[in-house]
Amino acid sequence: MDLHSNSAMDAKAVELDPTFQQRVERLHRLTVYGRWLFVSGLWLTVGTASLWALRDRIALMFEYFTWASVKYSLIFSPLPALGLAICIGMTVGVLLWQSRNLLWGLPARERKQLERQVCQICQQGRSHPFWKIICEADNISP
Repeated sequence: MDLHSNSAMDAKAVELDPTFQQRVERLHRLTVYGRWLFVSGLWLTVGTASLWALRDRIALMFEYFTWASVKYSLIFSPLPALGLAICIGMTVGVLLWQSRNLLWGLPARERKQLERQVCQICQQGRSHPFWKIICEADNISP
């Protein structure tokens, strides 16, 4: 099957090809792993530094916890608070994105984008960094 054709009929045939759909699913899985890797890296760098900056206040909160202590710890430490907010926001964002995809499936717009990316990866060939994962994995038998 020719992935380089621009005609609408060939594009429809490519979309129905089970090998092509496997490639799209592989790229989606790679996207999910990439997002979680980014969130993990964010927590390991920014999150750890933010928690480290708040270590004295956290130790005090273990002894005398009140919501006021949480509020004032974050108000009077704006950079660590911002770092934690970024980490928590990205984590919640990825959780909601992945939950939506699991519950209702990929939206048509995202699926089309993934299909275009798969076509670009296969068209570029071995010089693309994801070619081995997306396109060459078809030739490997389990």
